Amino acid sequence: MILAAGFGTRLRPLTKTVPKALVPVAGRPLIEYGLLLLKAHGITEVIINLHHLGDKIRAALGDGSIYGLHISYAPEDPILETGGGIKNAQTFLAGETFVVLNSDTIVDLDLGALRAFHLQNRATATLVLRPDPEAARYGILETDMNGQIRRFLGQPARVNDPLSPYMFTGLQMLEPRVFDFMPEVKPFSTTRETYPRMLHAGEPLYGFIHPGVWMVVDDAAGMAQATQAIVSGQVRLSYLRP
Repeated sequence: MILAAGFGTRLRPLTKTVPKALVPVAGRPLIEYGLLLLKAHGITEVIINLHHLGDKIRAALGDGSIYGLHISYAPEDPILETGGGIKNAQTFLAGETFVVLNSDTIVDLDLGALRAFHLQNRATATLVLRPDPEAARYGILETDMNGQIRRFLGQPARVNDPLSPYMFTGLQMLEPRVFDFMPEVKPFSTTRETYPRMLHAGEPLYGFIHPGVWMVVDDAAGMAQATQAIVSGQVRLSYLRP
């Protein structure tokens, strides 16, 4: 699933007429990077949630055949946030292990390695984390030496084992069991509600550390920096053809 319902307020005035998922980065609509990442790792069934200017996203991507994918859509009215958006797509996602990523990030990650880590730990949820000096801005997650997430946004207040702090990239691999920790469809956040609830319940929640390429495009500066990095060759994405 690719989350693409947001308003893109930090990219205004551009996003008053163009949905954030379609803003151009190095000659491609932003969401295309996520689609190509999934395709490169053999994932061909994709659902995209829609709200702000959603019809434009649907018109641009169609059924996904131009990418060799099959794309479905999950319209939202009102907008449902991250948790509500995933819950709203439960019928599509609930059959097997699934991946969720944000449309406003560009990441290069071996999804096969992520899956192997996820299965090895029998995780209900594996969140892709990164060491980042701005981790506090996004919310700190802390893992123990085995990669298990033990503290989420400062909770619980005390953990006896030594922990390492990371930032959540928004990319995650989940088992359908996560839906047991979600309310019925309504606006809610996975990071503020679902994952803390899972942590409290003792669910196997793990962090996969990714120190590699990750760029967020949520404002004009991020858009310019990502474009420059890709066009200049400073960042080379394994799933793009030379």
